[in-house]
Amino acid sequence: MLPRLGIEHDDIEIASAIERFAQHELAPHARQVDEEEIATTRYVPALAELGVMGMNLPERWGGVGASPTGVILSLVEIAKACAATSSMVGAHYLATDSVLIGGDDAIRDRLLPAAAAGTRLGAFALTEPRAGSNPADMATRATAHSDGYRIQGVKHFISNAGHADFIVVYAKTDPAAGVRGISAFVVERGTPGVAISPPEKLMGIRGAPAHEIVLDCVVPRANRLGEEGSGFRTAMRVLDNSRLDVASTCIGIAEAALAAALNWVAQRIVGGEPLACKQGIQWMLADMKVRLEAAWLLTLQAAARRGAAQPLTEAAAMAKWYASEAAAYVTDMALQIHGGYGFTRDMPLERFARDARIMRIYEGSSEIQRTVIARHMLGRPSSTPSLPGNAPASAMPEPARGAG
Repeated sequence: MLPRLGIEHDDIEIASAIERFAQHELAPHARQVDEEEIATTRYVPALAELGVMGMNLPERWGGVGASPTGVILSLVEIAKACAATSSMVGAHYLATDSVLIGGDDAIRDRLLPAAAAGTRLGAFALTEPRAGSNPADMATRATAHSDGYRIQGVKHFISNAGHADFIVVYAKTDPAAGVRGISAFVVERGTPGVAISPPEKLMGIRGAPAHEIVLDCVVPRANRLGEEGSGFRTAMRVLDNSRLDVASTCIGIAEAALAAALNWVAQRIVGGEPLACKQGIQWMLADMKVRLEAAWLLTLQAAARRGAAQPLTEAAAMAKWYASEAAAYVTDMALQIHGGYGFTRDMPLERFARDARIMRIYEGSSEIQRTVIARHMLGRPSSTPSLPGNAPASAMPEPARGAG
């Protein structure tokens, strides 16, 4: 873990401990995890022991009280070793952030300490087969029932769902109200009427399986997060935070790819000299480094805004958009530098490229992020009321990593 200007020593210490774990325990098995599609949930107990599973949570609910910057540095180190593991952790954060932001103290007390301890894994279910970029098109319904709410619908591309102990499900309680009629509910493992499909056949991050969920179940009223109609505000707040998690994963993938490229150009001899001596290669490396550094700075800037409880939506969108595009560029250039060897599965470059590809879709595609940024520039975002402990989020409909 290299020190960076303005980063607190405590954050570097946390990330350094995680770096040691990631390089010794995750990196050696990343290829096997990918090839055999082994769920990275197997690392949850060890990650929980390091504090990772509750890193986004306050100490009151079992978290470690890490700063937003500390979370970013830690996810970068995990992603450098195994992007699928970072993605699994990020999906867990989507669920626990939903409970933290939208729930009351009773449900926080019931779920979050166990989630931080690694004994209860979370999943986040917003995306549907016909409702990704626009949650207003959501078809899942939650209707009042004598025992609470009956939830009926289908969610798609839900990471962690096959192993989750609780799933935060977003559903319409008032279909006529559009996004203002969306509410959030906790559906716990073992609830009758919840069917989870086998994992999707993913191109990358294959150790972070995604599933379809079919729901026709009843949940207690106490499992509703906040008031009816508050779910969309909660989801947008959660996605602002999660876009920084995705940006961190992108940076980690790009860091690993650039390190591989630097190692290769020092060893590969062409025309009697190392590739590193070729000016064309040097320019490629410089381009990769500058884009990676810009991704770092945008992400750390957004983390600073989150830590200061300042408006986050635009900064998070910029960080996520740029970091995901930078990861695509850096991994592609690293593979190009390796030539034909990079195209083989004997080297990790093809895995880096596959893992990076979903990042331009997660938590809102690059096109959605551009729209979010432009609306802020033009003064057109529709903001939700401020909620305790964070900044208002744009009410623009955006897709989630209910997918992946």
